[in-house]
Amino acid sequence: MMRHAGFALGALLTGLLVLMALLSFVWTPFPVEEVRIAARFRPPGGENWLGTDHFGRDIVSLLMVGARNSIAVGAVVIGLGMAVGVPVGLLAAARGGWIDEWLGRATDLVFAFPAILSAFLITALLGPGVVNAILAIGIFNMGVFARVTRGAAQAVWRREFVRAALALGRGPFSVTVVHVLPNIAGVLTVQATISFAAAILAEASLSYLGLGIQPPAPSWGKMLHDAQTFMLLRPSLAIIPGATIALSVLGLNLLGDGLRDLLDPRLRARR
Repeated sequence: MMRHAGFALGALLTGLLVLMALLSFVWTPFPVEEVRIAARFRPPGGENWLGTDHFGRDIVSLLMVGARNSIAVGAVVIGLGMAVGVPVGLLAAARGGWIDEWLGRATDLVFAFPAILSAFLITALLGPGVVNAILAIGIFNMGVFARVTRGAAQAVWRREFVRAALALGRGPFSVTVVHVLPNIAGVLTVQATISFAAAILAEASLSYLGLGIQPPAPSWGKMLHDAQTFMLLRPSLAIIPGATIALSVLGLNLLGDGLRDLLDPRLRARR
């Protein structure tokens, strides 16, 4: 695995993200909700390694707890998407016919409303908040996982060993659980990694718009929103969280691409 440059870099960046989030449970340089007006707009250096914001809060502490919140949102979103999307995709591939047609149209309907637009609709009815943001992003990911699962499962259903299992008297449910699902696990793992990156980006976007994680809970998107007023005074307030988001998404995407190469025997053979 470590000979694959993309996977190694992605694993390193993702590992740093997870480590930063885990460390925030037991230690941060300063309390994230501590307002220190006398220390506002400190430049990077000294006891505040990356400086302070307009409330005097430590940027490193905000980044650490923001990473924890982003990972938590991403994990719940991916879990929700897989819990609904994977069974729907497996059912569509196993049954075919009108069930496949109706489920396909349902996923098309989900794709017609991107996560941002869904968040606007949901928050217009229920108000802004992290739960509604998770619901909006999760609904979109249900369609993603349903479509990916259906396509991968249909390819497995055409294989000879599946036809042999059917000829031996196994039912569709047994074939799906014993033969189809294990053979598409790699595809789902790669999709989960890539969707995780998209979920972190979507959460940051919604928080930037005021629809995601609400103050005083730290969020990378909210940090960007607050920094835009002070861009000329302290550009680092926007550059640091923006770079953190970019590196986190890059790491997860590289990890997903590397897993795809490593789990696909055809691509592995070319290497």
